[in-house]
Amino acid sequence: MSRLEIRNLQVSVNTDAGAVEILKGVDLTINSGETHAIMGPNGSGKSTLAYSIAGHPKYTIVGGSVTLDGADVLEMSVDERAKAGLFLAMQYPVEVPGVSVSNFLRTAATALRGEAPKLRTWVGEVKEAMEALNMDPAFASRNVNEGFSGGEKKRHEIMQLELLKPKIAILDETDSGLDVDALRIVSEGVNRAKDKNNLGVLLITHYTRILKYIKPDFVHVFANGHIVEEGGPDLADKLEANGYADYVSK
Repeated sequence: MSRLEIRNLQVSVNTDAGAVEILKGVDLTINSGETHAIMGPNGSGKSTLAYSIAGHPKYTIVGGSVTLDGADVLEMSVDERAKAGLFLAMQYPVEVPGVSVSNFLRTAATALRGEAPKLRTWVGEVKEAMEALNMDPAFASRNVNEGFSGGEKKRHEIMQLELLKPKIAILDETDSGLDVDALRIVSEGVNRAKDKNNLGVLLITHYTRILKYIKPDFVHVFANGHIVEEGGPDLADKLEANGYADYVSK
């Protein structure tokens, strides 16, 4: 069992007008096997939470703590956070020209496992993951995210999730830009990874459509830099019906 604990997290970002506080005291605990959905309007701080946990240098931690199994995440470098078991699927995955998908994945697996996977075994793992995500085998030889469609980028992220087996996955608007078929396939990949590895999931989204495939155990409403309401799956239905207007002033 693993546990990600976020306590009174406060985060700011520097602008031309000076430092602006984005997160204003976030408290959240995610355990292995749990799926937590964070929903809220644009600009409420959802993505800031994701990138702050992952260690993006744009964001300054003003106060609070983040621990994974008792270890201080905020003292770790970005690669140390990944090795400790944190995974971030970005809303807009970046291109890595000159690096093939197969080399990227094997290099990442080597860093996590401490030794290179045996080639024959690794090829089988990659093939199985690609087949499960309905990906063309030729995809493995393409450069990371270069010329990929939105759906291809998201499938690649979930392939990483399945192969690298983190403890906690933070999925930042994984449903963004996906058609109905791609949404189903990507969601099934998240569910497989969760079931196989007892994965803890923090799912950030605006909409309830992905929650029809990835069933949350807990739903948290985010507004003005903090969590303003918490509940079960029925809270997502309430948000679908009524929107976020009641929370924006909180």
